[in-house]
Amino acid sequence: MAVFLLALGAACCLGLGFVLQQHAAQRAPRADMLRWRLLLDLMRMPEWLLGTGFMVSGLLLSALALNQGQVSLVEPLLATNLLFAMALSRVLTRQTLGRSGWAGVLLLGLGVTAFIVAGRPTGGGPSAGELRHWLVVGTVVGLTLLLVSLARRLPLFEEATLLALAAGLLYGLQDALTRTTTQRLDHDGLMAVLRTWQPYAVVAAGVVGLLLVQSAFEAAPLRMSLPALTAAQPLAGIACAVGFLGDRLRVTPGALAWEAIGLLAIVIGVIVIGRHPAMPGTVRETLESIGSPPENAPWDKPGGQDQSGDRDEPGENDEQDEDSKGRDD
Repeated sequence: MAVFLLALGAACCLGLGFVLQQHAAQRAPRADMLRWRLLLDLMRMPEWLLGTGFMVSGLLLSALALNQGQVSLVEPLLATNLLFAMALSRVLTRQTLGRSGWAGVLLLGLGVTAFIVAGRPTGGGPSAGELRHWLVVGTVVGLTLLLVSLARRLPLFEEATLLALAAGLLYGLQDALTRTTTQRLDHDGLMAVLRTWQPYAVVAAGVVGLLLVQSAFEAAPLRMSLPALTAAQPLAGIACAVGFLGDRLRVTPGALAWEAIGLLAIVIGVIVIGRHPAMPGTVRETLESIGSPPENAPWDKPGGQDQSGDRDEPGENDEQDEDSKGRDD
């Protein structure tokens, strides 16, 4: 029960933190994308610092959950962070949940339940050797680099999705390495942990993942990045846990089928919830919904271009005004 409560608490903090961070990131200079200067600019924004505080709290709670439970158990529960993000976004945007929202919630909840019940994640299996360990880590890092490389060649909205996928892979790897670090800390003590590479890899994955996800938040609305991030993290975490941590899942044909169905339902539920109207669309929509003046927002450019790329054609609004006046007369 403690693992469930810790994981859900972590998901709550992560979801709230992601929403606040994205609101701030879309006001950062676009030229800072994928540059370390982006994090320095964001540190000057109180809203981003508050969101980061929530995120750090979520990471600490998830570390406690991972120390007491298997990665393959904790990761599906962390995917529910999107529900808490949606709850905050619903307050900001004043959107009702509707059929699609409830469908996404139901799919996500049933997917998590199906995977945990069918897979019955357990630990205690033999840890993989160094070769297999490095093979799994190298595969995740290689896929991350590939996604970032492809993202740079795409338009901003598609770039945000691929950057979020890359960040999700790193966060899943970070969760698996966090469990390795906490286990070694319990058995061998702090000095033994500091002599291994895993804690430094945890920090590196977290920092690089933070840069990627903030760049994704800056590039496009939350609905373009958070679903990809939320779907990729548990998949990568479970793969790493089974790959080198010794986590075990039931492998009977029936169990494997339900595990696959559960993971598919989680992914579909995450996408449905992430594309729901309650999730913030643009910074203009969010700021207007909470009554804040959209000053210094990224759409305030010559030519009147907003986040969606639409421009006001010269004379278009004037013609509409003339029509309105004519109707009023």
